Amino acid sequence: MIKITENRKPKIEINKFHYIIHSVHYLLFLTAYCLLVFFLYSCTSHKEKIYRKSKIVMDTFVSITAVSDSKAEAEKAIDAAFYEIERLEKLTNFFSENSELNQINRNAGISEVKISTDILNILDKALFVSKNTDAEFDVTIGPVSALYDFYKNIKPEEIEIKEKLPLVNYKDLIINKKKSTAFLRKKGMLIDLGGIAKGYAADKAEETLEKNGIRSGLVSIAGDIKAFGLKPDKRPWQIGIRNPRAEGKEDDVMTIVELSDMAISTSGDYQRFFIFNGKRYHHLLSPKTGYPAGRCQGVSVIAKEGVSADAFATGVFILGHEKGMKVLEKMGFEGLIVDNQGKVYTTQGIRGKVEFKQRS
Repeated sequence: MIKITENRKPKIEINKFHYIIHSVHYLLFLTAYCLLVFFLYSCTSHKEKIYRKSKIVMDTFVSITAVSDSKAEAEKAIDAAFYEIERLEKLTNFFSENSELNQINRNAGISEVKISTDILNILDKALFVSKNTDAEFDVTIGPVSALYDFYKNIKPEEIEIKEKLPLVNYKDLIINKKKSTAFLRKKGMLIDLGGIAKGYAADKAEETLEKNGIRSGLVSIAGDIKAFGLKPDKRPWQIGIRNPRAEGKEDDVMTIVELSDMAISTSGDYQRFFIFNGKRYHHLLSPKTGYPAGRCQGVSVIAKEGVSADAFATGVFILGHEKGMKVLEKMGFEGLIVDNQGKVYTTQGIRGKVEFKQRS
């Protein structure tokens, strides 16, 4: 294993296990040619092609891929999907004073807040995941997560963490489905949807693509990926899972999984972190200690819904491989866990279906 000892300033990247979409196909026609669209190629007898667009949304790198026989149809659908992600970003932004999430946080300990269907769905799923991960996934982590700055290499003092920990408890988040309201019982509580909103947005973007006539595509919001349909060659989409301790391009991808009509989300301690006195401080915080969880290097979860894969990837990462594997089996998810020593564990469903590169 590679030991990192130097300070490295965190940066936004293709988060949670850097993925690689291997979608390069060359098919020669007798009197035609293959059309280059961005850096993805595809030509078939039905003239379906792969179209792709990328930009920064939700403070991260987002790419949307659509398979279509019409460039105009693909571009219209992709733009609509980006609009949907941007709409959700406005609702869930932790730092925006105008977000719906901020309204809930501002009224903590004061009054319930009327919320949209999207926020209600996200919070309802968050509470479900908390109950099924021994509260290691908890969106009320906000008071503690706000103490860290992984871009400026700032960590809180122990006394600051102890002061904020009593405000972290998912049981003090009350949602009323009939009234469509949310209420935080204690003043000073804060909801942080960083571990679930991107997966939900990937689901909604995929739905938008389908509503706009796209039968196959890929939505990638950092490490939260939703794949549907098949590529033009009628094969599943291939997603690379990053080696948490990669030295370079040669060992960057640890393994590749094939997906169709499924989502995969990855949580890793290499995404936003800094080293202080030889210790790695990363953004995946334990709601019980207030410190970065130390049982895993990375976790990938495969589920039908992106919102579930996203939240459970975080919860399982904090739980560790022993309890985490039990959670995955209980929920019927597939997954891969790299523990803090670099040992890889996989669920039975993908065991033997993925090959791992030799790790030093």
